[in-house]
Formats: sequence, structure tokens, C-alpha cells
Amino acid sequence: MTLTVVFVIVLISLLPDRVTALPPWVFPGVLTVLLIALVATDPGKITKTERALRWLSIALVVVLAFAALSATTLLIRDLVEGSPLTANATTLLATGGAVWVINIVAFALLYWEFDCGGPAVRAQRMPPHPDFAFPQQLQAGVAPPGWRPQFVDYLYVGITAAVAFSPTDAMPLAPWAKLAMALEAVISLVILGLVIARAVNVLT
Repeated sequence: MTLTVVFVIVLISLLPDRVTALPPWVFPGVLTVLLIALVATDPGKITKTERALRWLSIALVVVLAFAALSATTLLIRDLVEGSPLTANATTLLATGGAVWVINIVAFALLYWEFDCGGPAVRAQRMPPHPDFAFPQQLQAGVAPPGWRPQFVDYLYVGITAAVAFSPTDAMPLAPWAKLAMALEAVISLVILGLVIARAVNVLT
């Protein structure tokens, strides 16, 4: 999780100013501070259940989600209205790809943070009715006893929802999980559709 968030922080810092709602240093700076505080307070697999740590982790997800949403909105504005950013195919594809990846990680963190009450709760015990049903939970013998979903499992869910526009691995069971995956699919479809169409138009 830490390495993925660091990678996204770098991506956000490289975004053009036109797709950044706040000064360029704000989102990377705030995310870096939150990540350092979270890792320093609960290093390893995030197993402590203190309320302060829970809110710190949620704050990280909220800030990243706001960064992703604002970048997506501003990119769509430029794609619809036209701008110097969308006039160059290379710059457009690089920016669109970065925004797309940031959205994937934001949703992956959302799933990781809220499924079954969060990573700390899952580390202690798995509730009888999870928000996501992974294959390892549905069929005995395909995973070791006591298997728990890790961040990579939620990252895979985020990637498949953005690429296939539907669940391909874990099935969303809770209403919030279904709505979140639907929203991610729509955002991904809009970004990919508009960016590719604009890039093709520029190249031709």
C-alpha cells in the first residue's frame, strides 16, 4: 500500500497545473504527511485498531479521492472545451493516463479502507458478512486457512473495474461497494473514451 501511494504522489506532483485544483504542492504534501504519520504510527500491515489511526487512514483516502476527482473534472473540462493541454497528443495521453491511474488507486484504497471495517478489523477477524466476496472466501481449498484480503487484492479489483467496467474477481455485496464500483467504471469509461477520441482527432 505504501509503495502504491508513493507512486501516486509522484504522479500527482507531475500533473500539469491545469488539472490541479489547488497549488501543485498541496496534494503531494498533504498525502506525504498523512502517509508518513500512518506508517510511523502503525508500521507493517496496519493492525492497530485505535480510533485516531482509523481517522488518519480515512483522511488519506479522502484527500487522494479529492485529488483524483478534481483532476478528472478539470481534465474533462479541457477535453470538452479544448486547451493547449489537449492540443498535443503525447501530453494528452500522458496526462490522461496519469489521471486514470490515480483514480484506480483512489478507489482501491477506498475498497481496502472500508471493506469489513478496514484493514485493522480484518487482521483481527473477518466478519461473517463481508462487503466484497473474494473467490478465496467462497470456495474452500483455494487459499490457506485464515486467508485475509490484502491491499494487492483491492488494487486488482480497482484495475479490473476500470478496465472491464464490471467486477471480474471480487463481487461487491454491500450497496456502497456496488455504487463505488459503478462510479469507478463510469469515470474510467469517460476518461478513456474522451482521451482516446481527442488523441485520435489530434493525430489525424
